[in-house]
Amino acid sequence: MSEQRPPLPPFTEETARLKVRAAEDGWNSRDPRRVSLAYTPDSRWRNRAEFVTGREEIVGFLTRKWRREHEYRLIKELWAHTGDRIAVRFAYEWHDDSGQWFRSYGNENWEFDQDGLMARRHASINDLPIAEDERLFHWPLGRRPDDHPGLTDLGL
Repeated sequence: MSEQRPPLPPFTEETARLKVRAAEDGWNSRDPRRVSLAYTPDSRWRNRAEFVTGREEIVGFLTRKWRREHEYRLIKELWAHTGDRIAVRFAYEWHDDSGQWFRSYGNENWEFDQDGLMARRHASINDLPIAEDERLFHWPLGRRPDDHPGLTDLGL
């Protein structure tokens, strides 16, 4: 029996938006094992200059990431979709061990298999140091509340 992660391709605008929000919610859990289950067992990533293959490497990557990116809060927004592919833009806020805050901006291109698992993820990301009073993402850690503004509403 195959794993399925609805919604499944081909994506409509509505199902692509649901897929993007599900990915945002997963990453905001900061649970590497949970996040890895949204990807194929042999998923291939490019994240900045790092290349990751498979769920175990995804778990290792995310574990390292969230050990250094404290108070991580992410917003993703649908950019485009077609068939089995979705493009998103995103921003997340976090601070390092010294207390320096950052807003990281980026774009991702996703490709899904027929069961709705992500087979490829290509991410380009830039980090902008910000002052704590410049933060815009203030919800409690975890899922972004439905009434919290998205990227467009925040002018990002």
